[in-house]
Amino acid sequence: MKRFLAAALVAVCFSGCAGYRIGEVKPNYLKGIRTIAVPTFRNETHLPRIEVLLTNTLIKQLQQDGSYQITDEDKADAVLRGSIRGVVRTPARSVRGNVLATTEFNLTIGVRYVLVGRDGQPIAGPGEASGTTNFFVGSDVATDQRQALPLATEDLAVRLTSQLSEGW
Repeated sequence: MKRFLAAALVAVCFSGCAGYRIGEVKPNYLKGIRTIAVPTFRNETHLPRIEVLLTNTLIKQLQQDGSYQITDEDKADAVLRGSIRGVVRTPARSVRGNVLATTEFNLTIGVRYVLVGRDGQPIAGPGEASGTTNFFVGSDVATDQRQALPLATEDLAVRLTSQLSEGW
């Protein structure tokens, strides 16, 4: 009787962990995808070289997440294609007494993406993701915005990686 009670107690204690898993937490429709290729995103903005910054940041984030291995297009289970739709700078804080002068801006980068399988059919998407950051204005707004772009692309890469590896 004591062994039965001890076994029941152990079963009850460990039953709370029944829903947890160790390892990948991919969505069901991406279970078979192990390797992804990430070609350079298309740049639909007027900012030069932002596509290289975003693609490199996204690849690093996918490698850090570890859900997918990054490889060439001819060896990949799926290819992540995307385009940078826009970079928007909106005022967040103005100078006291002068609402036309801005001291802080919000910077948002938006992309549209699709994950395409080996057969050319979309697996995930088309979807959209965005990354944001804010920056204070110094003497040159353009330079300040250019320095804030890596932070916004990093936020975008984290969000897009989360969508691909966790489904949300």
